[in-house]
Amino acid sequence: MFQLSIIRDTIPIHPSKFALPPERALIDELNKKYANRVLHDVGLCICVFDIREASEGKVRYGDGFLWYTVTFRLTVFRPFPSELILAKVKSSDEDGIQLSLGFFDDIWIPRIFLPQPSAFDPNERAHFWLPSAEPAASIHELLDSPVSERMYVDANEVVRVRVERDEFYDDEPGPPKATEGVRIAHESRRSPYTITCSIIEQGLGPVVWWRESQAILMDEEEG
Repeated sequence: MFQLSIIRDTIPIHPSKFALPPERALIDELNKKYANRVLHDVGLCICVFDIREASEGKVRYGDGFLWYTVTFRLTVFRPFPSELILAKVKSSDEDGIQLSLGFFDDIWIPRIFLPQPSAFDPNERAHFWLPSAEPAASIHELLDSPVSERMYVDANEVVRVRVERDEFYDDEPGPPKATEGVRIAHESRRSPYTITCSIIEQGLGPVVWWRESQAILMDEEEG
């Protein structure tokens, strides 16, 4: 889930920070610049892990800052494909489920990666799995099923998911586009980094599903 990435950058230190040890001042400035920022094809930056190498600070004409060329290791959030992670359900709609890790919310389970047969209940605003139904059951048949037989993926539930893929987007800001003299409003900007997950396999989904199944098996064995 977390990785170390080696980054090289040139960092200025303000004169007000000259009293600090250089390493402490550099780490403060690097965290200010990189923490909670998405680097394309790298991941979500968390914090500086350590500094591997730093040049002597040099003063540039006209600004009074000390400039350092620094090579450092950065703690980055980027789960690898097929990794299993635990997350909490943030919201659901007809297209799928959004998950959150607390510090990162752009995790999605599309409808095609839900266990089948499943459907979205508009009253509960949640998807449910109906393991007793036929695989080819229609949405109407699933919604007509007894509620007691449904296995819901409710908001705020902890779910175990498998990472399928991640995607980076680099939407550059710019002026509104115009086509044949007609001004077109900006489209909503995409998140710079999203993770797609699935809960199709056995053992995935709300952890309470499998705790209850395990408890039932233990009761049957004891009986």
